[in-house]
Amino acid sequence: MTTTSSAPAPGTLPASRRRWSPRKRARAFRLAQYALLVVAVVAVALAIDWENVGTNFFNTDAIAAIAPQLPRAFLNTITYTAAGFAVGLSLGTALALMRMSSVALYRWIAVVYIEFFRGIPALLVVISFGYAVPIAFGVNIPSVTTKAALALGLVSAAYIAETLRAGLQAVPKGQVEAARSLGMSHGRTLRQVVIPQAFRIVLPPMTNEVILLTKDTSLVFLLGLAVSQYDLTKIGRDALNSAQGGLTPLFLIGACYLLITLPLGQLARYLEKRTGARSRS
Repeated sequence: MTTTSSAPAPGTLPASRRRWSPRKRARAFRLAQYALLVVAVVAVALAIDWENVGTNFFNTDAIAAIAPQLPRAFLNTITYTAAGFAVGLSLGTALALMRMSSVALYRWIAVVYIEFFRGIPALLVVISFGYAVPIAFGVNIPSVTTKAALALGLVSAAYIAETLRAGLQAVPKGQVEAARSLGMSHGRTLRQVVIPQAFRIVLPPMTNEVILLTKDTSLVFLLGLAVSQYDLTKIGRDALNSAQGGLTPLFLIGACYLLITLPLGQLARYLEKRTGARSRS
C-alpha cells in the first residue's frame, strides 16, 4: 500500500505556522489599544465619587452667583488680549527687522531684548508694571488696559519677533531679487513684498501666540483691578475664596477660557492647512 505525503509545497508553510500579515497585526494592535482605553475609562468612572463631584464641581447656586459678572469679565479678558497683542505685534515686527539688520548694534539690541524677555516669567513683568515702573520713572499709568497691554505686549513681542524672523527668512530670495530688479527700493521691497508674504507664512503660529497671550491675561489681577475691570481669572479667584460652591467657579472659568481658545485653535489649524496647500501648489 502506498501512502501519499501531505508535505507542503516548497515555499509555503502550514496554516498553523503561517504568520499574520502586517495589516492584520496592525488591526489587532489597534483593537488591543481600544480595549485598554475602554478599561481605563471604566476604571476611572467607577473610582470617581460622583455625588461629591456634582456637589463641588457643578453647583448650580455657585454658577448663578457669578454668572452676571461673566459677560463683562469675558469682554475684559478679550480686551486685554487684543491690547497686548497689538503692542506685541508692533514691537515684535520691529525687533524681527532689527534682528536681521546689517547694523550690528541693532542686532545686539534685538538679541538682548529677546533673550531677556523670553528668559523671565511674565509674572515678574506684570508686577513690575504695577509697582516697580511707577516708582522708578515717577509715572502713573491710570489705565489698567494700558498697563496690561504694555506688560503682556513686551513679553509677547520677544516670541513674536522670533516667529516673524523665521517667516521673513522663509520668503524665497528670488522674490526679493525680482522686486529689486524692477527698481523697487529696499524699504519698499520689505513693505510690499517680504513682510506680506512673511505674515501669511507665520499666521498659524501667530494664532497660537494669541492663545498663549489669552492665558497670560490671568496675571492682570496683580495690577489691582476695580470691579468693572475684573477679568475671568479674578472672578474665579474671588468666587473660589468665598468657599461657596466648592470648585465650581474654577471649572466655570476654565470653560469660559475654552470658549476663547478653542476657536482660535481651530483657526490656527485651518490657516496651517491653507498655508500648506498654497505652498504645495
